[in-house]
Order: sequence, then C-alpha cells, then structure tokens
Amino acid sequence: MLYLDTAATAPVRREALEAAWPYLTATFGNPSSHHAVGEAAAAGLEDARRRAAAVLGVRRSDIVFTAGGTEAANLALKGLALAAPRGRHLVTAATEHEAVLESVAYLQRLHGFEVSWVEVAPEGTVTQEALRAVLREDTTLVSLALANNEIGTIQDIRALAETAHEVGALLHTDAVQAAGWQDLRDLGADALTLSGHKLGAPKGIGLAAIRGRLPLEPLIHGGGQENARRSGTENVAFAVALAVALELAEAEREQKAARLAPLRDRLLEAVRAVRPDALLTGADPRRGQARLPGHASFCLPGRSGRRRPCWTSPTTG
Repeated sequence: MLYLDTAATAPVRREALEAAWPYLTATFGNPSSHHAVGEAAAAGLEDARRRAAAVLGVRRSDIVFTAGGTEAANLALKGLALAAPRGRHLVTAATEHEAVLESVAYLQRLHGFEVSWVEVAPEGTVTQEALRAVLREDTTLVSLALANNEIGTIQDIRALAETAHEVGALLHTDAVQAAGWQDLRDLGADALTLSGHKLGAPKGIGLAAIRGRLPLEPLIHGGGQENARRSGTENVAFAVALAVALELAEAEREQKAARLAPLRDRLLEAVRAVRPDALLTGADPRRGQARLPGHASFCLPGRSGRRRPCWTSPTTG
C-alpha cells in the first residue's frame, strides 16, 4: 500500500517507541510519587520537557503536555481567554481547525466573547492589513494556524504576531501541521500547540507551549500537575516519545523538505496534465506562495473527497 495521508497521522517511529518503552515497563512510576520509581519517571518527564522546549526555543516551564493537539488548542484558547483581563474580543479565521473553531464558539456561547473573522485570501493567507482591520483595543486573543491542514498554506506568523501585539493582544498558533516542516523557534507567538502523532509519536500526546508568566485558566482541575496548568497523572512514556519524535523531525527538517518539495511539484503538474480541470487548493508554489513541502490538495469537479456512507445491500444482507 502507498500511504499518502500523513497530514492525518504518521506512522510511529521506532526511535520514539524504544524511548517510551522503559516508562511502560521498569520505570512505570507515577511522576508525582516520592520514591525511587516515581522519581525516575519524573526525571524522564522533565527530560522530555527540556528536549521539547529546546526544539521550540522556549523555556522548559513553558511546556504543558496534553492528550493531543485538540486538547492543547482548547487549553491555549480557553485558558488564555478566560484568564486575560483585557477584554472579551477574539479574532480567528474560518479556515482554522475545528479544535480552534469549536473553542471559539464555546467562548462566544457560554462566556460572552465577541468574535471577528479575519479575511482570508484565495490561497489561504492572512495579511497584516487584514488582521489589523479587525483588531480592537479590547482584543484579547488571536488564533491563526502556522500551516493549514487541508490546503497546506503557510502563514507568516511572525508578522501576524507583531500586528496582534500592536494592540496588546496575544497570539496563539496551531503548529500541528507545521511541526517537522517549519522552524518553530522565534515565531513571536504567545502560545503554540502541536500533536505527537503527526510527527511519529503515538496518538494521545500533544503539547502547548505557553509563555510562562501568562495567566492561564486550566481546563482540567485536580492535583495540580504540569505546573498547575493541566492536572492529571502525566503520560510519561508518550511525552518521552513526543520529545524524541520532535527532535528527529527537526534534525531531518531541511533535508526532508528539500527532497519532498520537488516531488510535490511533480505531482501537482502530473495531476494537471491528467485532469486540466483540477483546481489546486491553497498556496501555489509556481507563484512563489509558501506551501508545506509534502502537501498537495485538489478539487476535482464531480468528485467528493468524503467517504461514502456504509450501507447493507438488501440482497446480500
């Protein structure tokens, strides 16, 4: 089988599994326990936090391990918005992932936030001018993805963060698709979220990198783990796997992008040759627009990308 869906999930890397294995076997302790097995688990967790922070260019204390990218996005948006004293105005785009859109809808519906939708260009980009047009003095948070999961367009988050900061607003970026393809350091974002299973870690682990001094309302209350930002016994094994997968993805990033971008362009041309009516969605590399190196998506007239519903034939039972 030729697998072409790593934007949905990537195979787990052997290195990540091997790194996680000790924390599923001999070093199985609860990292909050004050005995040898628990302290060994705690040491592994903090080493994973340190390694992830080094890749992202943030402080170790900024890292909050979560159960995945969706929880991380929920924590960043709801946690920052509910704790911020500035106002109750949010800015996002209609092209964002459902984890962002549903979090914004929740804040609007149950907490009285107002939402402004920034204009998105046909190729999927948001300009500083478009963002500036919807910012207000009471804007508390802007959420824009670094790379779009459906159309592969890459945003200039550094410039957009500068624009958000002009009015004192915070900026969260969903970097789930960008991890392993883009340099995630020095983006200027106040919060960054990612998911392990896009990188070669198992499903069920993610992280939020949130500037440490920012107030954050936790979503999950309990024992105060993760620096009181996300309670619950930590998944040490998967946190270790995420850190290893993130390090490997960063180490291979430039070489992998240089290899895949020409293959992506060949695929785009081949599809156009077979189906001249195929519409490329998202950024067009031929026009110098920034697109993920391993990402291609088309609209084909008369075809649906959705799976047909399952049904039982009345003749076959």
